[in-house]
Amino acid sequence: MSIDMAQFHQVFFEESFEGLDIMEQGLLGMDGGAVDPEEVNAIFRAAHSIKGGSGTFGFTEISDFTHVMETLLDEMRDGRREATADAVNVLLQSVDVLREMLTAAQDGGSTDRERVKQQHAELERILADKEGGAEPSVLAETPVVDGAPSVELQPVGWKVVFRPHQHLMRTGNDPLRIIRELASLGELEAECDVAALPEFAEFEPEDSYLSWQLRLREPVDKAQIDDIFEWVEDDCDFAIVPIMPEGFDSENAGEETKADAAVPAQAVAATEPPVERRVGERRKQGDRRQGDRRGSGAGSAGTSSSIRVDINKIDSLINMVGELVITQSMLGMLGDDFDMSRVERLREGLTQLERHTRELQESVMQIRMVPISFSFSRFPRLVHDLSSKLGKNIELKMSGENTEVDKTVIEKIGDPLVHLVRNSLDHGIETPEERVAAGKPEMGTVHLGASHRGGNIVIEIRDDGRGLPRDKIFNKAIERGLVKPDDNLSDKDIYDLIFQPGFSTAEQVSDVSGRGVGMDVVRRNINELGGAIEIDSTPGQGSAIIIRLPLTLAILDGQTVRIGDETYIVPLVSIIESIQIHEDMLSTVAGRGETFKLREEYLPIVRMHEVFGIENPDARNLTDGILVVVEGEGRKCGLFVDDLLGQQQVVIKSLEANHRKVDGLSGATILGDGSVALILDIPGLMRLAKQRGLNAGAPLALTA
Repeated sequence: MSIDMAQFHQVFFEESFEGLDIMEQGLLGMDGGAVDPEEVNAIFRAAHSIKGGSGTFGFTEISDFTHVMETLLDEMRDGRREATADAVNVLLQSVDVLREMLTAAQDGGSTDRERVKQQHAELERILADKEGGAEPSVLAETPVVDGAPSVELQPVGWKVVFRPHQHLMRTGNDPLRIIRELASLGELEAECDVAALPEFAEFEPEDSYLSWQLRLREPVDKAQIDDIFEWVEDDCDFAIVPIMPEGFDSENAGEETKADAAVPAQAVAATEPPVERRVGERRKQGDRRQGDRRGSGAGSAGTSSSIRVDINKIDSLINMVGELVITQSMLGMLGDDFDMSRVERLREGLTQLERHTRELQESVMQIRMVPISFSFSRFPRLVHDLSSKLGKNIELKMSGENTEVDKTVIEKIGDPLVHLVRNSLDHGIETPEERVAAGKPEMGTVHLGASHRGGNIVIEIRDDGRGLPRDKIFNKAIERGLVKPDDNLSDKDIYDLIFQPGFSTAEQVSDVSGRGVGMDVVRRNINELGGAIEIDSTPGQGSAIIIRLPLTLAILDGQTVRIGDETYIVPLVSIIESIQIHEDMLSTVAGRGETFKLREEYLPIVRMHEVFGIENPDARNLTDGILVVVEGEGRKCGLFVDDLLGQQQVVIKSLEANHRKVDGLSGATILGDGSVALILDIPGLMRLAKQRGLNAGAPLALTA
C-alpha cells in the first residue's frame, strides 16, 4: 500500500518557512569576513532541512536550488570561504527566491523560473569566485614531483569510516541500506567493527552498535558519496578519505596505504582535510535555537492552519480536564437520591465547577498565545534593505519579543506594522548628513517594543528622527479643507489628521512611502482588531506610534447595557467613563446636533434607540438615561442608553460567518440566561451614526 505524502505537506511548509526565518536572521547578523561557527551552522542546517524535505516530497526545483545555497554555506562553515558582503547579500536574495518558490508550491501556483534561473546564476558566480575564499585544501593542490609540477592526480577510490549513532535505526534508517547504496557505485570492501556490542542481557534490538570501515574501489565523484549519507548525517559520524594512485606521497597527502587495520573515526578525522568530514553532533547548538522556536511558535510566516504549542500548556490543559471530570463525577453522585441535606455540598461543587471552568478557559486561551517575535522577525531584514536603499545608517532595536498575543492578532497586525516601520525609516530618520548637522549621531535608531499593560498588549514604534512636521500637516489639512485656519487644535488633533484617507505631506512620491494610501488603512485595520492607535512626536527629537490591542479576539471584556428591551455589549477597552447628565450640561450646536459638556470638551451624543430603530417612548429625555463616553478612531462621543447592567467576559461569535456583516456591530455573544446580546463596534457605530446624521461628528473644537 502506497503512502499519500500530501498529508505531510503542511508540516513541511511550516518547518520550511521557519527555516527561512532562521536563515534570514542569521545572515543579517553576519559581518563581512567574520563568521560565527554556531550561526553559520544553524543557517546551513536550515537550508539542509529544506533541501531534504523538498526532495522527499518531490519539489525537485526547490531541492536543486537549495543545494547550491547549501554548497556555498558549507564552504563558509568549513572555513574555505569568507562571508563577504557580496556573498551574504546574494544568499539573502536567494532566501527571498526560495520563499517565493515555497509559497508557489504551497498554493499550487507557478514559479518565476526566470528569476530562479538568474538567482541560481548569482550563486554560481559566488561559488566560482575564489578571491574571497580561504586557503584550498591539500587535495586541490597539484602535487610536485622532483621540483616540477606534475599533472593533477585524482583519487582512484575512497575510504569511508561509518559509525552510526546508537539511535539511528529508531529514526527509520538502516545502516545496511547505506552500505548497499555505496556498493551500487562500484566495488566495495567492508570491514565491520563489533567492539561496541554489549552483553546479550543489555542488548537492545532497535539500537545500533556496529561501525564499518568501507573501501570503494571506484573513482566516483565525492558528491555521490555525500548524497548517500545526506539522510543520516545527523545520526552518525562518518569520514571520507581519498585513496590516491600508487606512487603518490601518502605521508604528505593523507593517503591510506598504511591503514589496512580498522581505523576509528577519530583517527581518520585527525588526518583528513577538514572539508571531508561530516559529524552529526555538530548540529546540536545550531538546532537548539530552531528547537526552542518550534516549542513556542506558530508556524510559517503569515497565515497557517495549524499552531505549535508548548508541551507545558498541553499538560496544564489535560490536568484541568481531569479536575473537571472529578467535579462532574462528584456532582453526579450528589444527584442520586438528592435531599436538602446535600445543598451545601452542591453549592461547594458548583463553586468548584465554576473555578475549574474559568481555569480551563484560561488554559485553552493560552494555547492560542504565541510570541510576538513571529511578527517582529521580519523587521531586521526590512531595516537592512531599506536603510541601504535610502542611503541611511539605521539601527533596529527590539524589546518584548517574547510577549505573547493571540495568533489571530499576530497574523493581522503584520501589515500595519510594516507600513509604520517603513514610514519611520523613510520620513522619520534623517540622512547621515542631516543628523550630523543637527548634532545627532550619524546612525539613527528605530525601536520596536511590545509589552502587556492591563488586559491589552501595547506595541510601540519609536525613532530618534526629525519628528512630525506639525505646521506642515496643519497647512496641508487647511489646503484640503479638513480644518479651518482659525481652528484651535491640539498637537494630538493635528497629528491625528495623517490618518485621514489620502493625506500625505511627502513632496516626492517614492516606492517606499509617500502616496498617502496607507495610514487610514492602518488605523482601520487596528480598529477592526478592537485596538487603538495614537501618535506622540517632538520636532527634532523623534516620534512614537503607540498601538493598543486586545490580547485575544476570542474573548472580550464588556459592559452590558440595556437599550429598550434589548441587551448590547460595549467593549470595555473603548469606554472612558459612564455618567448621568443634567440639563445644564446639554446644548445644541448647528450642524452638530445634541452635545454635552464633559469638563472642557463638548462631545456629540448618539441616541442608540435611533441607531438601531428601537421604539422606546421613555427615551426622549436624556437626563433619564446614562451616557457611556466612548472613544474610537481618535474621536469621542456619548452613547445614550437606558441602563448599565454589569460587566462580564463574553465569548465573541462572528456575525459575518453565521449571518452577514452588520454595520455598527462586531459580533454577538450568548449570555448566561441563554439570550443573545450584540457586541457594538464603536468606530463603525460612529461612522454609521454620522452617515445617518445622528450626531456622531468629529470632536468639537470648542472651549468653555
